[in-house]
Amino acid sequence: MALPPVLRDRLRLPVIGSPLFIISNPDLVIAQCKAGIVGSFPALNARPASMLDEWLHRITEELAAWDRDHPQTPAAPFAVNHIVHKSSDRLEHDVETTTKWKAPIIITSLGAQEPVNAAVHSYGGVVLHDVINDRFARKAIEKGADGLIAVAAGAGGHAGGLSPFALVQGLREWFDGPIALSGSIAHGRAILGAQAMGADLAYVGSAFIATREANAEPAYQEMIVASSGEDITYTNLFTGVHGNYLTPSIVAAGLDPANLPVSDASKMNFGSGGNQKAKAWRDIWGCGQGIGSVKSVLSAAELVARLSDEYEEAKSALAAKTALTTGRVLLAAE
Repeated sequence: MALPPVLRDRLRLPVIGSPLFIISNPDLVIAQCKAGIVGSFPALNARPASMLDEWLHRITEELAAWDRDHPQTPAAPFAVNHIVHKSSDRLEHDVETTTKWKAPIIITSLGAQEPVNAAVHSYGGVVLHDVINDRFARKAIEKGADGLIAVAAGAGGHAGGLSPFALVQGLREWFDGPIALSGSIAHGRAILGAQAMGADLAYVGSAFIATREANAEPAYQEMIVASSGEDITYTNLFTGVHGNYLTPSIVAAGLDPANLPVSDASKMNFGSGGNQKAKAWRDIWGCGQGIGSVKSVLSAAELVARLSDEYEEAKSALAAKTALTTGRVLLAAE
């Protein structure tokens, strides 16, 4: 199945910049879209709720102005993330607001609701749903999602435990629609690898925390630059849902990463997870395992340019290897 035009025709790279809780803001989203990838943000980042309308007005107007001034390189579309869970008391308001502004792409997480999908489809929008396994994926498609975001092991923040190979392969057994792969993607080679596995798009988050437009503390960005995949801890303590976090931030909060208790998953929250002094996202910093590729804090445009160069180099290298292998096979057959 071909990608819908909104996910195909205006992208410099097959990449969605994932919505980062607290971190993503209009500055980052606009920079990502102008650079040629889907920029996104969680609706909950706009606080108070009335600010969501202001954010969408600004993003829509600035991207339209960019398109008028740069007809040869129009901006990529933007996406808004809705937390579709009973704990979200803003969902109805936020869906109404994104429908008003006809947000091109809606990303839904932590549940799937047919009314949300119907609202997005009413104006021609596309719904992508976060999933960590086959069961959740089937439910999402049954309830009307257009595509899936396969959140594999190694993804920043809330993440699944399945290898990306296993997760994407399982989904492709029955689903031929759009799939974006999330999990340790911070280099152009990984973007190409996601496509080789069967995904259409790469879902890149943690690398964008270390960009100048991101709403992240300098210490958070510096910790990402200084860390690697071995500096990540997978736990459900802080929100009730398993996720990946920077180990040094857990240590800084006075906790032992090797001896964290298990949280009650039925009491999912976005707060302290039992430690009132250490709060998820504010003190305990989410991050994926792919950050070894992040060597410095860049602008979003510079990061996209680096990823693009690496992606093209990886494609060229693969083509050369394929040609060499084909040549050897032909010689052997003669």
